[in-house]
Amino acid sequence: MYNKGIKDNPLKTREDVRALARTMIDSALARFGQGDLSVCEGETGAKYSHKTAWIEGFLRPLFGLVPLCAGGFSSDLWEVYRQRIAAGTDPDSEEYWGELEGKDQKIVEMASLGLGLALAPEFLWEPFSKKERENLAGWLRQVNEAPLAANNWLFFPVIVNLGLKKAGASYSQEIMDEALSRIEDNYLGEGWYSDGPAPQRDYYIPFAMHFYGLIYAGLMEDEDQERCRLYKERAALFAKDFIFWFGGEGDGLPFGRSLTYRFAMSAFWGALAFAGVEVFPWGVVKGLLLRNIRWWMRRPIWDEGGVMTIGYGYPNLKMAEFYNAPGSPAWAMKSFLALALPDTHPFWQAKEEELPALPRLSLQPHPFMLIMRGEEGRHVQALTSGQYARFEPTFMSAKYEKFAYSNVFGFSVPGGEYGYDQGAFDSTLALCEQGDDLYRVRRKCEWVRVSYEGIVSLWKPWPDVRVCTWLIPWGSWHVRVHKITGSRLLKGGEGAYAVGCDGGFSHETVLEDQNESMARAWYPKGCTAVLNLEGVRKGQVVVPHPNTNVLYSRTKLPVLTGDLLLGETWLACGVLGTRTLFEAEKEWEHPPVYTRDDHGFCVSGKGKSLTWRFDTEEWRMDGEGDM
Repeated sequence: MYNKGIKDNPLKTREDVRALARTMIDSALARFGQGDLSVCEGETGAKYSHKTAWIEGFLRPLFGLVPLCAGGFSSDLWEVYRQRIAAGTDPDSEEYWGELEGKDQKIVEMASLGLGLALAPEFLWEPFSKKERENLAGWLRQVNEAPLAANNWLFFPVIVNLGLKKAGASYSQEIMDEALSRIEDNYLGEGWYSDGPAPQRDYYIPFAMHFYGLIYAGLMEDEDQERCRLYKERAALFAKDFIFWFGGEGDGLPFGRSLTYRFAMSAFWGALAFAGVEVFPWGVVKGLLLRNIRWWMRRPIWDEGGVMTIGYGYPNLKMAEFYNAPGSPAWAMKSFLALALPDTHPFWQAKEEELPALPRLSLQPHPFMLIMRGEEGRHVQALTSGQYARFEPTFMSAKYEKFAYSNVFGFSVPGGEYGYDQGAFDSTLALCEQGDDLYRVRRKCEWVRVSYEGIVSLWKPWPDVRVCTWLIPWGSWHVRVHKITGSRLLKGGEGAYAVGCDGGFSHETVLEDQNESMARAWYPKGCTAVLNLEGVRKGQVVVPHPNTNVLYSRTKLPVLTGDLLLGETWLACGVLGTRTLFEAEKEWEHPPVYTRDDHGFCVSGKGKSLTWRFDTEEWRMDGEGDM
């Protein structure tokens, strides 16, 4: 792990954050600030050219440098940026970055320049000659003619034209207004957007849709009061849901695509401060931002030159997107937006506070989630069904359609196409035809219903096979029930969480066992188990291929396996996931009790019961106690 300027940084104060930003920018410039533009300064590629990948790696650190200097810090790095930007936007230069071609990745990277023109024109605009300004503005104005996806990309012409406007250059109000109008088509209500016309609600909502909206709100409040008011109100509503995605130690919930941007997940909290949206006390907001960045600083995410690697918890191309180039992870620097605020701002003056007391269960209908918080808020589990990224990013089903996601266990992507070990089928039901070992998992739900009692969904692994799945929160457990109907001879495996298996307890014994009804894998990084409640299935602990999990390079995975009957099969299991051995031992003594008859099924234990009635398709809760 690269630790220069990072390992000993306590990340408590504005100066600490500035020091981290400077270290990351220095490292990026050493890699991308010089050299041949046709070389990506890395050995891996993305869907776009090496030249475009270089531009991305060079420009993304502006998300750190611009707020740093806008906030009053001095920097000697601007000369390098101005030289390369002047050359890159000059059509007569050998280093010209080129014209936009369709939905060009360069459109994304224009946003950092737009932010620079808006927040730091004295560094990015005023020092240029008249001709250099014309070139820069002309290159940026290409965005006004470019085709845009109907998702977070709509904000790019907004931020670019806003920057041109603030710098005093020619800009298009018409294009801004059109994009802002189209953005409204993505608003769902209660603070939530979709990232385009698809049931996809991931980190692009906080670190793109709200992030850019809050920049707009912070800069345009005097000129577009009503829209800025809406953006702030929506962000405040969203914050009340999004806070549940973070554990007490700062780690966020791994879910969805583009996880290689890492602590961009907490950029939303800095953007709230930038726009002056005090939905929680500033000490709480400050804690959410700084704890998340500190958590990431403890992960092996840097290469030897100090540039953030592609991956999530460690360098890992297996889970990466097709649009992840060597410089892509620098979008994490969006979390440095709060540096634009002066030291006297109440965000920086506030004493960092822990998370407030939050309910153990949060119903979030827009992302189709039930979020469970346990172990003093340190374990966050999200039961989910119904998301679908229709453009099919890499391993879409693993990133969006597992039954459960956890900040402790992460999730796994397939390492291959054959068998349980290659498939790494954690938190899902994998089915295949008997005599085969090529499995199918849930990719898209036909319909979904979300309530505090549980989530019900229908999905079809084959056109003639229907699976109705119920997900029920039950403390540190959750219960899964499946009704499978079809005319195929099938077999299947259903996984608990995958747990990192390197290391051992200092005073306790690592536990790993299996029998005809359950499988357990209890390790220092977490304890997980699956207990059969209905159906004929036996337990086994699978060793998935390395580097399939986003948090841990080596894992163990408790799984239930068995054959399914022709016609109709009912399966049910309880899945346990805890951070600590103490919690696991306590919960293992009181597993959920499950029964089913012709009228419905019931889950009970600890003085409460929950019944699903087939005739009414409704839940009935009896007794007291948290689920």
